[in-house]
Amino acid sequence: MEIQALGYVGLRASDLDEWTRYGTGLLGLQLVDRSAKSRAFRMDDRKQRFIVSDEPGGGASFYGWEVPDAATLDAMADRLQKAGIAVARGSRALADERFVRDLIVFSDPVGNRVEVFHGPQVANEPFKAGRTISGFRTGPLGMGHVVLTVANIDEMVAFYSGVLGFKLTDYFVSPYRVSFYHVNPRHHSLGFVEVGTNGVHHMMVELFSLDDVGQGYDVAQMEEGRVTSTLGRHINDMVTSFYTKTPSGFHMEYGWGGRAIDMDNWTPNEVTDGPSAWGHDRQWLNDDEKQVAKRIRMEAAQKGVRSPVQVIEGNYNRMPGVCPWFDTVSRERKAG
Repeated sequence: MEIQALGYVGLRASDLDEWTRYGTGLLGLQLVDRSAKSRAFRMDDRKQRFIVSDEPGGGASFYGWEVPDAATLDAMADRLQKAGIAVARGSRALADERFVRDLIVFSDPVGNRVEVFHGPQVANEPFKAGRTISGFRTGPLGMGHVVLTVANIDEMVAFYSGVLGFKLTDYFVSPYRVSFYHVNPRHHSLGFVEVGTNGVHHMMVELFSLDDVGQGYDVAQMEEGRVTSTLGRHINDMVTSFYTKTPSGFHMEYGWGGRAIDMDNWTPNEVTDGPSAWGHDRQWLNDDEKQVAKRIRMEAAQKGVRSPVQVIEGNYNRMPGVCPWFDTVSRERKAG
């Protein structure tokens, strides 16, 4: 695997002050650079992760994907050129602006600007969250994931999987086509949902503590119209999360408990029980789509869809079994 993680993203927004309030006050990012035309935010030891520019239209302006070293970057540039894709070497000034050693720049099939880099700079000062949180789960997993809306999922899959080497994790065929791809043990770093238009559906950042998410949910609900999907739990990556509308116009998933996959022994599979085991009442759906989503969740409830909670060592206390029936069911599931 050459691409290792989602390293940084560039976003467009017409109201930078709103992004500052949203990024620090709700998400808990650290504002590290402020100018008349841009804002930059940290979320861990990296010098920056989110770069927001004063540009019309909203959405994303670029995606930065990390590779391990210069040799890998050069090999990727060569492979892209052989595939007929125009590649430009990033200038020294651009590398300094991104706080990386070197990068290449090209476009995906629908015109998204893609930057592949190596040698990210690490800050000397500890991360200081914009509000009281335990921190973000990043490191080798990258900054989170991004899901793009696409008009033609097949052309995007051919490029990201066939040329760049993203690996399929799982997929949906109903009620719409969705596919998820990994580049590290995070269940997915990239996803596509085929809805007839090209854009950004959502990004996801993952917290260390479930309480960070719950308190963030409280903060978000203080602002009318900010929450776009209620608290819920996904079936495939097992994240417990809610969604909010960003000042850039797309959704931000704020979650905890993401699944880590065994990349060497993973077999892609179709997910048939729906996106969420419970919750995630998506406010952006029309009335007919909301009814379909509700039916899917009710079917999952009737089936008793369950998934183990994903926890990090030290982030839980083991409870004693107090339900003989549940203890029996648990033993039977392990034995089966």
